[in-house]
Amino acid sequence: MAREVSTERYSGVEVFGGESRTRGRATVPRASTEQVWGELGKASFAIVSHVTPSGEPRSSGVVYGLSGRHLYFAVARQSWKARQIRDGQQMAVTVPLRRGGLLSLLVPIPPATVSFHARAMVHPPGTLDLRSVSKKLESLVPDERRATATILELVPEGTFLTYGIGVSLKAMIDPVAAQAHVPIT
Repeated sequence: MAREVSTERYSGVEVFGGESRTRGRATVPRASTEQVWGELGKASFAIVSHVTPSGEPRSSGVVYGLSGRHLYFAVARQSWKARQIRDGQQMAVTVPLRRGGLLSLLVPIPPATVSFHARAMVHPPGTLDLRSVSKKLESLVPDERRATATILELVPEGTFLTYGIGVSLKAMIDPVAAQAHVPIT
């Protein structure tokens, strides 16, 4: 089994009481936990990754809805995600966040990102009322699929690894300055 590696060791960025330190020197305060949750609430697309029961890595793009501090997405009952993702399984999630407005149409500006680990909770078809969770989530699932869709609920845990959140577009050029670890609370 692979050992877990902290990205802080390699990125040179560590967070101390809401302030980051880059290679021993203090830098500007990073994004707050509330700011990261706000960005996740505005977005609706994520890449989820996990390991299959046979040990193969998988990733897939999903459209999600945020309710409270949980992400929800619907999948077809017979899809590989519904068949292979298990209750309690740990997953990796990356949410790309478009930055730059109109400027991004002229200049190749990479998206900001929020990455984190999450535990999956699997809700078989018909066991979760989407409207009770979120009207936004309900609107993401077509009427004809609501009764037959498996709902996957992701509960973030640990820390957010952010890139480009709470920094200027210019600062995104420097990976060390653009990265931060923000607690998930």
